[in-house]
Amino acid sequence: MGRFRQEVEIINANDTALLKAGYIKESEVRQMKVEMMVDTGAYMICINEELKNQLGLEINDRQEGVLANGDRHLFDIAGPIEIRIHNRRTISEAIVLPGNAEPLLGSIPLEAMDLLVDPKMGQLVVPKDRPYIAQTLIL
Repeated sequence: MGRFRQEVEIINANDTALLKAGYIKESEVRQMKVEMMVDTGAYMICINEELKNQLGLEINDRQEGVLANGDRHLFDIAGPIEIRIHNRRTISEAIVLPGNAEPLLGSIPLEAMDLLVDPKMGQLVVPKDRPYIAQTLIL
């Protein structure tokens, strides 16, 4: 379906939990807005080391990943990270790409937020029949 860039708000989800529990102030929640490449051929959210460090995310695991060219590498998995686009949000772990590689937003977080790709406009949209709340298919 293609690739394009989208502004995405990313937040350290552990900070959000500490805020709700009253341990930190709202100004202490590490968050930022980032332009990400929306890639419907990718599955996960991928951030770079710089973003991981700025958000203060912890490494939770390592996994082998296969790049588009077929190369296999071990990648750190960091999180939890809250992802916000429009009036939608989800929490996920993120694959950490080396250096300052371009961040990617894949299909799993898009489905979790019930966002659709408008290929003509090159943007993410909220479904017209469910503009206020995300819908999840439960099988």
